[in-house]
Amino acid sequence: MACTVETEYAAFLENVKRTVYVDNLSPQVTESVLRSALDQFGTVKSVRFITNYSQPQNIPKHALIEMEDEEQAKAIVKLIASCPMMILGMPRPVRACAAKVEMFEDHPAAPGRKIEVRWLDPNDPDFELARKWKRFVERHGAEAQYVLKKLMAEEEKLAKQQEDNLKANFAKYEMIEAIMADATADRLARHYGMNLRNEL
Repeated sequence: MACTVETEYAAFLENVKRTVYVDNLSPQVTESVLRSALDQFGTVKSVRFITNYSQPQNIPKHALIEMEDEEQAKAIVKLIASCPMMILGMPRPVRACAAKVEMFEDHPAAPGRKIEVRWLDPNDPDFELARKWKRFVERHGAEAQYVLKKLMAEEEKLAKQQEDNLKANFAKYEMIEAIMADATADRLARHYGMNLRNEL
């Protein structure tokens, strides 16, 4: 039995080595989008999104991407660290790092490790410590919510700017197309003594 547990845990650790943790993903990113984005680095074996139960739904997503081997996983981490990568055109650069055991919700228990769970009596010396930890977690959650709200507002502002710039550039393109099509550009070129074909 012990041998089976150790073998299972060893196989799990090998899985962790070839897995990449990716975060700061847009809520619109799906498994197929992630596969398409990362298939250029190798073979994506699986994509698992990590649920964040402490945050609202419309938040940056996190995912565990299992590659075919450890080298492919390292290549992704190295490239994303040196070259900002955006998926779905969102103004939010994706971040990546090597996966860790604790990131897997269903990871097997390490051989020889035991976790004890018990109710604490108010008179127990650990009771006050547990209360402090609870308050700390609640405060951290509130701070994280505030920071996330600010980040989302900044992202929406940047996305709006990008949309406005795109519309303005497209309007310029249409104007140029129009003056080229109705010979206005040719008339202006003759008026100012320019050879339009050479200028283009």
